[in-house]
Order: sequence, then C-alpha cells, then structure tokens
Amino acid sequence: MSTEDGSPVEVYRRLPPMGEPELLHALAPGGRVLDLGAGTGRIADPLVALGHDVLAVDSSAEMLAAVRSARTHRARIEDLDLAECFDVVLLAGHLVNTPDAALRRALLSTAARHLADGGRVLLQWHEPAWFDRLSPGARLDGAIGPLASTLEVHDLTDGVLSATVTYRDGDLAWSHAFRAARLTRERLAAELRISGLRLAASSPAPSWLVASAARRRRRTGSSSSTSGTA
Repeated sequence: MSTEDGSPVEVYRRLPPMGEPELLHALAPGGRVLDLGAGTGRIADPLVALGHDVLAVDSSAEMLAAVRSARTHRARIEDLDLAECFDVVLLAGHLVNTPDAALRRALLSTAARHLADGGRVLLQWHEPAWFDRLSPGARLDGAIGPLASTLEVHDLTDGVLSATVTYRDGDLAWSHAFRAARLTRERLAAELRISGLRLAASSPAPSWLVASAARRRRRTGSSSSTSGTA
C-alpha cells in the first residue's frame, strides 16, 4: 500500500525514530508540536512519550491509522489552516526539497501561520553536498534504520534529482520514485523570508535547520476543532 506520492506505508510502519524526537525535545522541552507530514507517527508518538502535546498531520488515512498516541488530523499540508498555534512546527522527510517551488512556499507558509509567539520551525533538508555526491546512473547501497536501502539515480539536471529508492527487509521490498531539488542555504533562507520566517544562524544537527517568525504574531483559537482525524 502506498500514498498518493508513492510513499510505501509499510516502510514507515517499520522505521523507528532515529533521534528526531530527542532533537526536537532539546529544542523545546514539553512544547506543543505540529508534525506536518507525520506519516505513521514514528516521530509524533515518541514525542508524546516525552511529554509533548502533538498534532500529527498527514494526507494519508492509511498512514494516520498507525499513529498510536498523538492527536491526528487528515489534510494536505498546503491546505492546513487550524485555529491553534504551536511551539514547534516540524517539517521532516526532506519535504522542503520538493522541486515544485510554489508547493515549497505553501509548505513554509503553513508552518509560519501555525507558530506561536517565540515558536520555531524545525526543517529537515537534503544539503547541497548530498546532491554533489550523486551522478546519473549511480547506485548507492546503504541502510535506513533496520531496512537495507538502494538509491538509483536516474537523472540530475539543473539541480533536480530523479531517483528511486528501494527498501528491503528480508525477502520483502518496496520501491519509491521521487524527485528532489538542490537548494543552497541562501536560497532556502530567501524562501523562508517570503513566508515570514527567519533562518537561524546555527543548525541543531546535520541535515536540520531551525527558523523562527520574522515578526511576532499570535493567533488565538481553541484546539477542540482538531482533536481527531478528519
């Protein structure tokens, strides 16, 4: 079973958290968290165990069905407009590397409008150096958590990667074709500014960035409208 973008649901059910909950917890201990593109809750559920109130948002009902303890809300990220704000908005899964510039700005705008005063956006991205190691026809074997993985590069033109990643667990295998754009830190900072966000000078960990609201702005509203899966 796969989502609309081809993400294999079973892969995300099998993947454990890989340090992301602790990274966010160190950034805002006990803070309220909006997990955009939460998938099966592999980050959201451990955050609840660490004492966070977490709303997991995903467009896939199949993904959200695996979430155990976080609140859930089914929606496309770019359409999300909730009556509540959060101390941390999480955009993991390298979502900001989408080649669709309009979609990328919509994702960042969603993150910005759901930030509480003093809140921060935690972004996962593919750094330029990752793209620079790739070339068309390359095949890279590795592992993601407990799963073996193979990345096959089909094309890399004008900074846009077309590739397929195959995950394996014993005799089982799942493949996911995807595209990703090479973004410099400067370009991403400029796009964050367009969305009303300011990129922090330092990064909390490799492949992670932090941004905050460029101006203080507080939204008010009740959380009762988002207490369950839509």
